[in-house]
Amino acid sequence: MLIELEGIRKTYRMPGEDVHALREVSFRVDTGEFVSIVGSSGSGKTTLLYLLGLLTEPSAGRYAFLDRDVSALPDANLAEIRGTEIGFVFQSFHLVPQLSVVQNLLLSARYARLNEETGATEARARTLLERVGLGHRLTHRPRELSGGEMQRVAIARALLTRPRLILADEPTGNLDEQNGGQVFAILEELCTEGHTVVLVTHDLELAERTPRQIRLKDGALIDDVQQAAV
Repeated sequence: MLIELEGIRKTYRMPGEDVHALREVSFRVDTGEFVSIVGSSGSGKTTLLYLLGLLTEPSAGRYAFLDRDVSALPDANLAEIRGTEIGFVFQSFHLVPQLSVVQNLLLSARYARLNEETGATEARARTLLERVGLGHRLTHRPRELSGGEMQRVAIARALLTRPRLILADEPTGNLDEQNGGQVFAILEELCTEGHTVVLVTHDLELAERTPRQIRLKDGALIDDVQQAAV
């Protein structure tokens, strides 16, 4: 089991009131699954994604990642897991504009503290960029790329550490239909190779194409549906 949530609650203490972002959320995700998380604005889906990515901790409940309870691990341990086991793809591409495409990946490797020779890391970065169709763009700066190309760079960057889990937060939100379709196809392919992909999206048509859909409302899980992928 890759992910197991039991009775997860997340409460933000605000002046004058408490905001309950997640309410008793429980579910499991196996290795190799492709799961979409949907819900209206304020439903808790982004908070849930951040919790899965160890960017925030639950107020109550248990989160087990790879059969290890990570609910209250020290920051240093959480950072190590994030750097090696989890890849992030965001709606905003978060590329450093002054760096080339391949340099953006190498910067990510430095932060993740990859335990391999620099030459091997650069070779892997180039291989990943070729895989997402950007082998001809290695020395280009982000401003020279289209939105779809920048998102594909972000996916290559997320794969650099060979993570088990890919968390994608509205990865097609800034893209047109064609580029969004290309990004979604890459995520589908990653699942066939054994990666687990959790996709947060407001696009219900896109969510219908994933084999499993988790629906949130007001911080609570209201549906967990296995569906035939299109």
